Amino acid sequence: MSTCMNPTPATGPAPRLTSLSHGGGCGCKIAPGVLSSILQQSPLWPMPSELLVGIETSDDAAVYRLNDEQALIATTDFFMPIVDDPHDFGAIAATNAISDVYAMGGRPIMALALVGMPINTLPLETIGAILRGGQDACARAGIPVAGGHSIDSIEPIYGLAVMGIVHPQNIRRNREARPGDVLVLGKPLGVGVLSAALKKEKLDAPGYRRMIENATQLNTPGPLLAALPGVHAMTDVTGFGLFGHALEMCRGAGLSARIQAASVPLLDDVRELAAQGLITGASARNWASYGQDVDLRKPDPITQALFTDPQTSGGLLVSCAPGSVEAVLEIFRDEGFAHARVIGQMQEGPARVTLD
Repeated sequence: MSTCMNPTPATGPAPRLTSLSHGGGCGCKIAPGVLSSILQQSPLWPMPSELLVGIETSDDAAVYRLNDEQALIATTDFFMPIVDDPHDFGAIAATNAISDVYAMGGRPIMALALVGMPINTLPLETIGAILRGGQDACARAGIPVAGGHSIDSIEPIYGLAVMGIVHPQNIRRNREARPGDVLVLGKPLGVGVLSAALKKEKLDAPGYRRMIENATQLNTPGPLLAALPGVHAMTDVTGFGLFGHALEMCRGAGLSARIQAASVPLLDDVRELAAQGLITGASARNWASYGQDVDLRKPDPITQALFTDPQTSGGLLVSCAPGSVEAVLEIFRDEGFAHARVIGQMQEGPARVTLD
């Protein structure tokens, strides 16, 4: 791993990781409206015909055709600590980065580590534990951490660049949903709320375990789902919340989505915690960016907060033909995703999400 680290390493007890960052996990993402404005200022260059997926629809990863049987998936993701345990932080960040390959329908093959650490603040043992957490997540995915780059930074930052392989026919974009498709969500929502509770020391041990189990569960159903002809589109729900990523799917396909609030799975206790004001700032930023394209039939600030809640290493959102729903749910169940649920449907109409 190449490095730009030279300062004197820290000694003494390690500070809380979350105390060193202004935000954590996918809640660190630039708000979608701001990001869109930035990207609009970027020059558009001619794209090679081999580039099958680029930045045109905010998809989860880039995909480059190698030959008739293989395409390369390339993605990267990194963020600041969402938890204080260094191993858990590394494992969550790595799981989140690998997820983009699964969301495109691919199989990960290797990763590169992206490391920025305050060397004069964090003990080397803590930094080592972060990297081991990432390596352990990669080992569960069956891939090596083959290299990377590290710098000395003010806030701790960790993530991966991940490469994967997919058959060109099995690429699943976020833009290919069809009218009448059923929406299936693979993981429950609420990681952002639990992280807010943790930062304010109001999350109990069972809640912490639920958060870690959810955020470190690899989205392994991705390539299995992509092999089903009835699965038309996929994405993973991360920093922009369920509403934000559903809207990306709507905009890409030129369709509307209708979601049933009561059908969306939630992690235990998150509604109660959100009612106590334990909500991330990213939730409000998300709503400010895209709320004008969401129709809340029963306006409720808690429901709004939960559906804009930034999910770190969230679940797959699948758009599939009605006849494929049972096969999709069976794959989720077989891969250990007991909370996977049908949550709504795609339909003709403007690019909006309606919550019933």
